[in-house]
Amino acid sequence: MTIEDDISFFERVPTLSMLGRGALRILAIGAESRYVHSGETLFAVGDDADSGYVVQEGSFRLSPRGSDTAKSFKVGVGTLLGELALFTETTRPVTATALEPSTVLCIPRPLFLKMLDGYPDAAVRLREILAKRIDESERDMQRIRAVIDPSERT
Repeated sequence: MTIEDDISFFERVPTLSMLGRGALRILAIGAESRYVHSGETLFAVGDDADSGYVVQEGSFRLSPRGSDTAKSFKVGVGTLLGELALFTETTRPVTATALEPSTVLCIPRPLFLKMLDGYPDAAVRLREILAKRIDESERDMQRIRAVIDPSERT
């Protein structure tokens, strides 16, 4: 694939799409393509997370601690794995196992942060989107709390 193909692909990834073509060009130039064999683990629960991965081809099963398949779910093309790792030091909360021959584009944290430094407007847009998601998550948690413990209703 060419750099232009990678930019076009990134434009279809929800979290990345709002960054703009210039910022996506930086990511496309610096991202590394990685092939993952069927059954191979891309990363495991507890691994240090220093990059995000965008599924370019294939699919992965994401499993939380242990191998409880009831809590596992499948993700495919266009999914950004390890989004939080693009911003801060963290560990992987799930294990990602390829369900078929797959390809991911690896975006290292230093590259992502450098891109944000060079494109402050993209950083502001991204901050707004993430703040909105955090707010939605908080409201979801409050609704769940109200169901679990009726005394929590406001």
